Amino acid sequence: MALQYDEIGQRLRAFRLASGLSADEVADRLGISRTALYRFEKGELAKIETLERLSELLNVSLPTLLGVGIEYIPSAVAYFERIRQLEETAEHIVVLSGPISFLLGSNNFEMALDQVLRESIPDDLSNRAKALADVEKIMEILHERKRAYHERKPPIVNLISAMQIEPFLNNGLIGRVTLTERQKAVRRDMARAEVEHFASIAEEESIGVQVGLVTDSLPHMGFHIFRRRSGDVLTISPFRLGERPNIRVGVAVVSSAPDALSLHEDVVKEAWYTAIKGREAAAYLRELLAKAEANQRAANSYPSLAPAIYS
Repeated sequence: MALQYDEIGQRLRAFRLASGLSADEVADRLGISRTALYRFEKGELAKIETLERLSELLNVSLPTLLGVGIEYIPSAVAYFERIRQLEETAEHIVVLSGPISFLLGSNNFEMALDQVLRESIPDDLSNRAKALADVEKIMEILHERKRAYHERKPPIVNLISAMQIEPFLNNGLIGRVTLTERQKAVRRDMARAEVEHFASIAEEESIGVQVGLVTDSLPHMGFHIFRRRSGDVLTISPFRLGERPNIRVGVAVVSSAPDALSLHEDVVKEAWYTAIKGREAAAYLRELLAKAEANQRAANSYPSLAPAIYS
């Protein structure tokens, strides 16, 4: 198997960002210059001994760093950086997501994410300072992803789970459940605005953007398929943005194995075949919006019935 040094450099950068170590700190610990480290991250050849020391320092296996087999990524920072890198060269993107897909989300959604991700970090978390620092890194990466997407506009197929939209509308865009009732009301308004945004996207049927609303069951974890000239790549991730986000727990997988890609392509084909699209999808989303608003009015009028409504 021929090693692609530019992609080794990309993985090196992703895991270095996730480690919380600066380029200077990594270079000092390895006894190399920061310039040399940056050259490695740009894909210049590094000695295997240096890569071994880097993998040990960054707590990642050498096969994962080299891209031999499957990459296992336990960090949301590293995962979103790898996604950003893959999107840079993707000629076509397939996304299977929950109620919200970041690239097609509104600017307001991106603006709200920083607060939502921060509140998802428990107050008593032992390493809370690092977790909050990770949020800042993630937001920088996400902002760059959105900028690059609008600049390149690669064609995208986005499958959205209809079954996850109702709880998203009822709960709102929240990072924790212990918000005040007023805060929850604001977050429900945010969620409704985002679902209306996706209804408009589906209705427009713009060239290069295909949205399918899947009313059947979908895998709980989302995935991406990046179709690239240099080879297709699959990513599967427990990290999620949107309702009750998760940026702390789980292990993402990046793979270019033909069987993994083929099996997930089959999932996409079946889901797309049964998905509702275009104006039908927009109408369905707006029906869910109307239902959520009616439920909320009933809950406000009869507070004692709220548990029954949301059970």
